[in-house]
Amino acid sequence: MSVHTEPAVRVTGLTRTYQADGEPVHALTRVDATFHRGTFTAIMGPSGSGKSTLLQVAAGLDRPTDGSVWIGATELSRLSETRLTELRRGRVGFVFQAFNLIGALTVEENILLPLRLSGVRPDPAWIAEIVERTGLAQRLRHRPSALSGGQQQRVAIARALVSRPEVIFCDEPTGALDTNTAAEVLLLLRGIVDEHSQTVVMVTHDPVAASYADRVMVLADGRIVHDMPQPGADRIAEHLAALGRSRVVTR
Repeated sequence: MSVHTEPAVRVTGLTRTYQADGEPVHALTRVDATFHRGTFTAIMGPSGSGKSTLLQVAAGLDRPTDGSVWIGATELSRLSETRLTELRRGRVGFVFQAFNLIGALTVEENILLPLRLSGVRPDPAWIAEIVERTGLAQRLRHRPSALSGGQQQRVAIARALVSRPEVIFCDEPTGALDTNTAAEVLLLLRGIVDEHSQTVVMVTHDPVAASYADRVMVLADGRIVHDMPQPGADRIAEHLAALGRSRVVTR
């Protein structure tokens, strides 16, 4: 593991409240967290715990009700929508469970799409390295519909890497994959952290997926309740089970 002291992402006092059926819902309540460069963090928690909200706010997809989000040295609340869009395109990568590929484009065109939208010229050496790393060299002319789920997720990861982002956010990236294919995708994410000092922040419900990370952060009711370095799948499962039991008792 290549760990750097400089934060890739930092959130302070992060609060996100929204209305549901006329009642306030506190998705996040004064969350403080730092994600350092060259690390792989898994975010877990029960349904409704705030983990996806934390990912979306930290990635600049949603704005907090209160608190601050920093990508590197940039504080997101100070940015206009235009500047925020530019930051997401150039400094942040996204990988989602549903892949979010464009069916009318080839694999190569999907990978290069962020650069095309940003008006940035591709670096052929970097593109070649990404394609080799993701094992897509024989699939570049194919459409997404001709690929397996695992191959489509590899395209999504390649697309996330193409702009050399400071951090890659992954929302349940293996949720739609079988066990063997999920392991391949997780090894790929682990590899880009170890070999390229990339920063990955991943939401997952799966203790086995989380065990690939350097650190596991568990949320409940919009707050961080556990923050564990390399706990392993069994210990993660034990913490989640204990959390589930405590929630049943207190309700």
